[in-house]
Amino acid sequence: MATNSADLSSKKWEQSLGTISRPSFETETLFANPNAFRDNKRYLDCDLNRQFVPADLANPALANYEQSRAKAINLQLGPKGDARTDLVIDLHNTTSNMGPTLILLKNDAFNTQLAAYVAERMDNAVILFEDHCSMEEHYFLCSIAEQGIIIEVGPQSQSVVRQDVLEWMETMTLHILDFVELYNNGDVPPLPDTVSAYRYVETLKLPEDENGERIGMVHKNVQDADFKPLIKGDPIYTLFDGTEILWQGDYEAYPHFINEAAYYDNNLAMSLGKKVDIQVIK
Repeated sequence: MATNSADLSSKKWEQSLGTISRPSFETETLFANPNAFRDNKRYLDCDLNRQFVPADLANPALANYEQSRAKAINLQLGPKGDARTDLVIDLHNTTSNMGPTLILLKNDAFNTQLAAYVAERMDNAVILFEDHCSMEEHYFLCSIAEQGIIIEVGPQSQSVVRQDVLEWMETMTLHILDFVELYNNGDVPPLPDTVSAYRYVETLKLPEDENGERIGMVHKNVQDADFKPLIKGDPIYTLFDGTEILWQGDYEAYPHFINEAAYYDNNLAMSLGKKVDIQVIK
C-alpha cells in the first residue's frame, strides 16, 4: 500500500540503521515496491507479496512490474531455498481491524519462542501461525529466507498514515530484533510453556453469481470483528437483496483480514483460523 506506516518505517530506518542494528547480526532495509509507492497504489500489475513461488521466480515469461521486481528481490535477498539472508521481516498494513498481528510461517523453536516473547511484551499483540505449508510452497516475499515473518497492522486505510498503527509496527519490529539478538547469544529469558495464538485454516470468497459477479457483502456483525469467534448459524454475508447467509462451518472460526481492500480483486472476503495454544519449543 502506498504512503503508509510500512513505507514510512522503512524510510525512517534507512536513515537510522543504528536503531535496528544489533551486535550479533547485520540488518538491511529494502523498499519493496517503489513504483507503486510513487503512483500511490498497492501495486501496478499484481500483488508483489504473491510472486515468490520458486516456479514463478524461475519463469521468464512472468515479467510484469511486480513479477520482475520479485525476481530482483529474490536475487538480492535469496535465492529462495539457498538464501544469503537468514531472516526477513516483512512490514505490512491492512485495512482490516487486526491490531498489531505477528504472522509466523513455521512452528519451530525460533518461531514459537519469538511468539511467546512478543506476546509477553505487547498485551495487544495477536499471534497468527500460517504454517499450513512449507516455506518453499509459501508465495510471500519473506519466504525467501530460512525464517520469514510478517508484521500486519491495521486498521489503516490505503494511502493514509495513522500514528497508532505506526507505533505498533515499530514496537513489534524492535521486540523481534531484540529477541533475535537474545536467541543468537543463547540468552532468551524464561518463557511460558504455551502461547495463545490463531492458526490459519481457509480463505472465503464474497458471494458471487454463476458469472463470477459479486452479489453480496460481509455481514455488518462480522465487519471489523477480526479474531472474534464465529460459530455455525451466525450471519456471515448479506446479499444485495437483503438475504442473510449463515456460517455453516463445523468449527469455531476466527475471521481475520475481514474485507481487506487489497483482496477485492479476487473477491476475497476474509480468512478463517482456529484458536490454539502453541507449545513453546525450548
